[in-house]
Amino acid sequence: MAGTTIYRSAVATEWIDYNGHLRDAYYVLILSLATDGLMDHLGLDAAYRERTRCTLFSLEMHMHWLREVKDSDLMEVDAHLLAADAKRLHVGFDIRVVGRQGAAATAEFVLLHYRQGENPGAATFPPEIVATVAALGASSGGSDWPGPRSRALTLARRA
Repeated sequence: MAGTTIYRSAVATEWIDYNGHLRDAYYVLILSLATDGLMDHLGLDAAYRERTRCTLFSLEMHMHWLREVKDSDLMEVDAHLLAADAKRLHVGFDIRVVGRQGAAATAEFVLLHYRQGENPGAATFPPEIVATVAALGASSGGSDWPGPRSRALTLARRA
């Protein structure tokens, strides 16, 4: 099942490295901006953040680079809700080059609903956000996400 498209951007020339490919850091920038798009999609927009002093904090990210992205490519980012609880979201993102088959990259994020201000800390999603999260889960095919799913990163000891 296709995810929910939440962000679109052209690749800027200054984002390209000496190999003619999108630099690693710009994938993360694109995903950070896509997370802002996800927040808007869920109703965690600027007005919500101002009213509640709550936002999403990234707790963890796992990135998988799959195909080249080049200068002037147009990219879209789709979100797939993989899991959610009262305070956290596990989201899979696909970065796709428009007009090409398959994902150029995938990433998983664990995002925490966080209250800022005088009493900072993790905060339970309010009912209206729980409803939009559930709707994203129903429409985004999280259980069918084609991403490689995260695994623990380790270096095996060698003799």
